[in-house]
Amino acid sequence: MAENSNDRERRPVRVGLVGLSASGGWAAQAHVPALAAVEGYEVTALAGSSAASAKAAGERYGVPSTFGSAVDLARCPDVDLVVVAVQAAKHYDAVIAAVDAGKDVYCEWPLATSAAEAESLATAARDKGVRAFVGLQARSAPLIRYLKDILASGWVGEVLSTTVVASGMSWGEKADSRTAYVLDRDGGSTMLAIPFGHVTDALTLCLGEFTEIGAVLANRRPRVRDRVSGEIVEKTADDQVAVHGVLEGGAVASVHFRGGRSRGTNFHWEINGTEGDLVITGEHGHLQLAPVVLRGARGDDRELVELSVPDEYHLVPAYRERPADPATNLANAYTVLLEDLHKGSTTLPGFDHGVRRHRLLDAVLEAASSGQRRQL
Repeated sequence: MAENSNDRERRPVRVGLVGLSASGGWAAQAHVPALAAVEGYEVTALAGSSAASAKAAGERYGVPSTFGSAVDLARCPDVDLVVVAVQAAKHYDAVIAAVDAGKDVYCEWPLATSAAEAESLATAARDKGVRAFVGLQARSAPLIRYLKDILASGWVGEVLSTTVVASGMSWGEKADSRTAYVLDRDGGSTMLAIPFGHVTDALTLCLGEFTEIGAVLANRRPRVRDRVSGEIVEKTADDQVAVHGVLEGGAVASVHFRGGRSRGTNFHWEINGTEGDLVITGEHGHLQLAPVVLRGARGDDRELVELSVPDEYHLVPAYRERPADPATNLANAYTVLLEDLHKGSTTLPGFDHGVRRHRLLDAVLEAASSGQRRQL
């Protein structure tokens, strides 16, 4: 007998995780606890780099079905949603495996290594008729959703300009051999793609899309030191990303990411309007997981005061007082995703939105290469 929509809504969404390792990593730190915090999910399968590593991860996290490849996991009848949480260069094959098997899929950001590759994935998902979501979870953060509503209410009046100065943490003077792939400019996991991508997605959610941009990219540290071995290794990824442009509505925007950490400012996002100012500050530039504070002032007030996020923006109460937990924003995103799956809504960004973000990254690369402003 065919399963009806009521049956699907009553039982948990069965999740297969691609990239969950017994040795830890992003899937273990964030996806596993986030899924556990949201009622309505059950992790039933995982895929590792080999059958042996997958078995070890299954034993550690209590996952019953383990596979040595994303293809085998996607074929598992006990999986409804495939979550892809591996490095960007491996996203395409894992996502295509899920789509070909007719499974819904959630893929970490960056969706792919280029806009062309992202477009191919979006087309495949659309043709197959599966739900496909992209992990731009900064926009699911309670503070960012509250910020969006504050701006929409006219709290600062007309937005005149916005400025971001941020540190990328990685791409500094030292490298980690476990994540050496971030040093490769062509591997997709760059400072431009990851923290810049997450921050500009939140920025455009709140303030509107870029209509034109100019950019400067630079690799100021082409050789860096491995923090464990002390060996000098090559880095081709840019460690300076400076983008300026105009947003819908005319506001001027400036975003500057620096590799590593600064002794001064590590995350400062300012929004200046005709009636007030808003400032978001944090410990580093990875807005998708960083704890941040919102302050503002308007009218005759000259001193910024903290603006607390109302309770209704915290979709997962267990994480309300844990803003620094890497699972916090993901748990909020998974709450929205569950509703999208059950109701057919499209609140969480899909692959088509991921393509739009990749096109912005490609436009930054082209503007930096040509030295010319790009119209978008």
